[in-house]
Amino acid sequence: MSPAPVLQSVGGALPIVAVLLLLLAVVVVYKSVEIVNAYEKRALTVFGEYRKLLEPGINIVPPFVSKTYAFDMRTQTLDVPRQEAITRDNSPVTADAVVYIKVMDAKKAFLEVDNYKKAVSNLAQTTLRAVLGDMELDDTLNKRQEINAKIRKELDEPTDEWGIRVESVEVREVNPSKDVQQAMEQQTSAERKRRAMILEAQGERRSAIEQAQGEKQSDIVRAQGKKQSQILEAQGDAISTVLRAKSAESMGERAIIDKGMETLENIGQGESTTFVMPQELTSLVGRYGKHLSGGDVSDMAKANGESELDSLDFDSETRELLGLDDIEEILGQIDQEAEVDVEEMEQEAQAIKEGNDATNIRDPDEVIQEMDAEMDPSGSPVGGPGGDGTGGGSADGSSGGSADGEREPETETE
Repeated sequence: MSPAPVLQSVGGALPIVAVLLLLLAVVVVYKSVEIVNAYEKRALTVFGEYRKLLEPGINIVPPFVSKTYAFDMRTQTLDVPRQEAITRDNSPVTADAVVYIKVMDAKKAFLEVDNYKKAVSNLAQTTLRAVLGDMELDDTLNKRQEINAKIRKELDEPTDEWGIRVESVEVREVNPSKDVQQAMEQQTSAERKRRAMILEAQGERRSAIEQAQGEKQSDIVRAQGKKQSQILEAQGDAISTVLRAKSAESMGERAIIDKGMETLENIGQGESTTFVMPQELTSLVGRYGKHLSGGDVSDMAKANGESELDSLDFDSETRELLGLDDIEEILGQIDQEAEVDVEEMEQEAQAIKEGNDATNIRDPDEVIQEMDAEMDPSGSPVGGPGGDGTGGGSADGSSGGSADGEREPETETE
């Protein structure tokens, strides 16, 4: 073979080798450079031996003989599958949860545990079953925060050895069995019915008490009105009796005077010149002359300031006994007691309708105690027999006695 073809073959192989060397250099550089993301760290092993943790950024590693394992340093979420457990009171329940973890030491997470996510999930499952088994059914349904705290406490110690921190544990659902759910629904329905019946009974009781109070107030007002009516009627009867007595007395005096005048006329027609006149007739004639217009006696009575019809006037004692000066005051009391504030009643009714009657409706027990105290015989109930009897008796007895007692001394004096 001549040297020329050999040189040509060698010259043709050089570009291929150069290309291969360039490719090899590129691969070596690619394998020697490790880029780590900002939210992670990577464990480096060379020939299977742990060397170090690679920080975020560009890292140079031995090519072809090294291997890296990435660890996410952010908070991670692990779903705990639904677990079945038996509570302390032998009630089957199912529950699932979610666990929030964070890698605090990537070296421990790489060397101390295989697949830390799976390990934490399995540990959370067993811990959830254990915690539910130590509690009663009602506690598992009501004390979610306590369950979360217990699970987290049980997970803290083993996960610390793995370089993992359990940030939070949240139980999402705790469901009893279908039979237990039906029993709980029946219990809840019965409890609501019981509360509804109690509230209805309390409402009827309060309504009955309010109605009784209204009837009581109405009876009191009617009794007051009846009492005042009897007092006014008794006073009217007393005044009428006195007026009739005065009229009868005046008419009797006039009849005696007329009869005396007729007797004087008959005496004047007789032959005798001497007449004997009774003192009573003389007194009556003098009193009668006071009312004759144009007479001397009448003029003298007017000069002395005497009234012509004295028998028709009431003195102060008689007016006090009859209660003539207190009629307007009694009528005012009746009007005041019978006065009803319609606007206030409408406001109270509206408040009761809207359910804002806490200030208007009192405690039923307090109302009943107050009613019992008012029904006590030792107290003096309003409008009782003592009040009516006193008013009527004083009006009738006092007025009759005073009228008769006043007339007799006056007649004898005159």
